[in-house]
Amino acid sequence: MLPSCCADRKESERDAREGCGPLRSVESEEASGHMETTSRVGAQASAAEGGQPLPSARRTVDGYLLAPFPWYGLDEAFTGPRWLMQVGTSAEGAVEHGSVGHGDEPSVRNEFTAVTEDEPKERFAVVVTVAANDVRRSADGTGLLEATSVSSAAWLAGVGLLSFTWPGQLDHTLRDDWLDQQTETAWVLADDLAGPDWSTLSLPVDGVPTPFHYRESEFGWVLAGSTQEGVHVGAYGRGMSAYGLGFAMIKDIATYA
Repeated sequence: MLPSCCADRKESERDAREGCGPLRSVESEEASGHMETTSRVGAQASAAEGGQPLPSARRTVDGYLLAPFPWYGLDEAFTGPRWLMQVGTSAEGAVEHGSVGHGDEPSVRNEFTAVTEDEPKERFAVVVTVAANDVRRSADGTGLLEATSVSSAAWLAGVGLLSFTWPGQLDHTLRDDWLDQQTETAWVLADDLAGPDWSTLSLPVDGVPTPFHYRESEFGWVLAGSTQEGVHVGAYGRGMSAYGLGFAMIKDIATYA
């Protein structure tokens, strides 16, 4: 069975490529209980075709303040820069998930190559918070919205890392093929957290040792788990070891702005 968060992915990919609907913001894919894959990657990749980082639309704290759940970031042991990214909303406009960054603001890799020892490594970690929702009725009462899970956080984290490794110099045909291949892989991996591609890593969350699903790739690392505060937490990064990280509820999200 495929991850519930991604049930409409194929139709969304086709519509996005055929121009049947607007691409949504980087963190705005969860609508009616589904996280629309290519909307996320496509928006990030299209904006990055000039090879520039994408910090311009990520500075408002307003959306974060509307969330009915707590946000998570790295704990006080991390003393580097912190910055906002974006939130994602449901079809009804409710905030469902969002991300905050730590360290160097990542730029998109312009080559379809892994980071080598000779290349300067950006050091960053992005923390994704996803509201833990059960199956529930849509606002208009016409259907049911899928539950969110740790797989939802793993999915968003996996595609988040992909969004900063997109090969911007590819032509459109090869770009679409590459995105299809990589998003399909992230999708399948998020649905199989007990599989051999994942290991278990214990990290502190609000000071409590907490198990996370963890995997590494040539582009960085991804992890996902749950908190005692009713949210799922995902994270991805590059150049910063995941083994030394700790997570904590953000007391004042405005400190990231």
